[in-house]
Amino acid sequence: MSTSKPSHSGMRVTEVEEFLRNPPDGFSVEVLCSGCRVHSDPENSLVLIDDFDSCIGKTVFPKSLGRKVKMQNLWEYTSMRKSLLSKRIHLLMSACEGTNEARVLKQFVVSIDGNDPIIKWQMERGLDWTISSVWGESYRVDIDLTEPLERWAAKNNHIITDKLIKVQPVWRDASFTLKYYSDALFDFPHWFGFSKRKFNLRLT
Repeated sequence: MSTSKPSHSGMRVTEVEEFLRNPPDGFSVEVLCSGCRVHSDPENSLVLIDDFDSCIGKTVFPKSLGRKVKMQNLWEYTSMRKSLLSKRIHLLMSACEGTNEARVLKQFVVSIDGNDPIIKWQMERGLDWTISSVWGESYRVDIDLTEPLERWAAKNNHIITDKLIKVQPVWRDASFTLKYYSDALFDFPHWFGFSKRKFNLRLT
């Protein structure tokens, strides 16, 4: 099995190869000479995946906003917030072996349901906390999924590696980033790195 039973109704973890071979509803794969192009339905899915190399070559998601999303004004922030709280969010994450992420064991497409009550509540609370703590200047916020991935890995170690010895994977790219740029003339907190924020998503 390449796709695990979801550890929570709001999160699904699928091996990249399985995702490309049998794309879920709302996705289709166009095979090219140099790789593939993965089409998605922006009405229901928010894809935050950068281009990457897979077993069939360079893999591109044309509708993806990328792992680091830039917002220049209130309208863009409002639109992004609405998508985060209503759509299924898709990310690419790697399970690695070694403390320095030396070797990638497998890559997965991880999707979380932004409309799931637990996830939605945490996302709203985290975004509101971020805005209230930066006083209107530019800011960066990282939204981290390490904890639910570690819980999933503990139950699905056979999917990550075929070794008989249990491996504790280190997760690479287990977060995505929102960057908001204000039009403040002297944005000192942002310039000096004081407006970086982070919050963790938990599924229980």
